[in-house]
Amino acid sequence: MFLENLSSPPLLFFFLGVLAVLVRSDLDVPGQIARFLSLYLLFAIGFKGGVALAESELDTTVLLTLLAAMAMSALVPLYTFFILRRRFSIADAAATAATYGSVSAVTFITATGYLTTQGVHWNGYMVAAMALMESPAIIVGILLYTRYRESSGDQVRQGVDWPGLLRESCLNGSVLLILGSMAIGWITGPEGMKEVAPVVKDLFLGVLCLFLLDMGIVAARRLGDLRRSDTNSGERSPLPAMVSLSLALPVFNAVLALTVGRFLGLGEGDLVLFTVLAASASYIAVPAAMRLALPESNPSTYLPMSLALTFPFNLLIGIPVYHHAAKWLLAG
Repeated sequence: MFLENLSSPPLLFFFLGVLAVLVRSDLDVPGQIARFLSLYLLFAIGFKGGVALAESELDTTVLLTLLAAMAMSALVPLYTFFILRRRFSIADAAATAATYGSVSAVTFITATGYLTTQGVHWNGYMVAAMALMESPAIIVGILLYTRYRESSGDQVRQGVDWPGLLRESCLNGSVLLILGSMAIGWITGPEGMKEVAPVVKDLFLGVLCLFLLDMGIVAARRLGDLRRSDTNSGERSPLPAMVSLSLALPVFNAVLALTVGRFLGLGEGDLVLFTVLAASASYIAVPAAMRLALPESNPSTYLPMSLALTFPFNLLIGIPVYHHAAKWLLAG
């Protein structure tokens, strides 16, 4: 399974992007094109999820899964913050904890493509679970920062713009597009899918390859930030801790999600996606919210961790390992 994932076209294009940076090639994906690719993928996965949702029944398992997804998004930042606080500043620990409590839509989309190539079925309500996991982690991260910054005796920046924060975390473009596409897919159902299938289905894998080419370029460029990252106090960031936590946190979160998902009675595909969501880390929604709510935090701490280390780890190793673990649990 690992070798099959290693030889998949999307992953190979990701490595091509990394290689382009390492050999200092001028290969690049223009910003507007990269934005279009991301918009297409969010639209396609949201629409397909909505159609799948229309064809399935909303039962107790679905509702419990959505609640569990939100609970995971709120729980992960709690213990992550206390682990990070020993080595990072309070602002950086809170921002990084929110990053690992939230989700990576790109990792989720890649996992759905992987499951499709493996012939594994998954249900559309997992798209809703992904969207619902964006905001709780951001809010918990801000609450942790406010609480422990006050207790440390430091001067606290007054007046957190909660309406603005909630708007940024709940109505940012990626969340709105995927929820809107899912709603449209749910309303139009299979008939709507017939009308847009040439765009939503036939082009999906090719666009995913181009998008991961761009993500490989971006991730490789972020690797340099790991060496240049400084804490707010001006001291050099604990690079070994950053690297080890970037790899340990997704594994621990995946084990927790596998346990919860097995208890919920999720099927193979849904269990894999639930695990991928818990193991991923945000590098889009959370940084945008942190710029608004925690300007004291250092993006060169949490962005390289999530984008340059956790994201490639999940693509190369995490997804096939989570799939193998899910099959082992379900067979037991």
